[in-house]
Amino acid sequence: MPLTTLDKHTALIVIDLQKGIVGLPTAHPIDGVIGNACRLIEAFRQRDLPVVLVNVTGVSPGRVEQSRLRGEFPPGWADLIPQLNPQPQDHLVTKRTRGAFTGTDLDAYLKERGVTQVVVVGVATSAGVESTARHAYENGFNVTLPIDAMTDLSLEDHTHSIARIFPRIAETGSTQDVIDLLERRA
Repeated sequence: MPLTTLDKHTALIVIDLQKGIVGLPTAHPIDGVIGNACRLIEAFRQRDLPVVLVNVTGVSPGRVEQSRLRGEFPPGWADLIPQLNPQPQDHLVTKRTRGAFTGTDLDAYLKERGVTQVVVVGVATSAGVESTARHAYENGFNVTLPIDAMTDLSLEDHTHSIARIFPRIAETGSTQDVIDLLERRA
């Protein structure tokens, strides 16, 4: 579904744009994803709308068939990239699972501010972005996903999320679509 509107109380959630993750090979050039995320961050900050910066420092417990990193991450791995230019008014969330809601204060933070809609961007489309978007939708938030501000380690996984999952839980569009809607509200 194309973008139709942004609620008066919309927040931006930026997933896992951290040193250890942006250094991994991605399906789309990471510089473009970072650039679009930063454009959205600036647009939200200019309008005094909440910006949530999320990093990940662990993995969900439990057995899985696919191997994954266990134990400690290398030093600096979870540091947010400097391009995000964290500001004192930004809300920082450190997650230890794929989604930014599980085991964090994100839901309470958003509801305390009257947020009714979230725009979710970052890496990886099929992991942190999708998990956070699903949980937001299940918690009653309207969800918007600018697909040019996200990527994945796998093009197949990225495409699957955009084509099959996102239309069920969100409206999708571009970074410019979101910025245009923000400008129309001013």
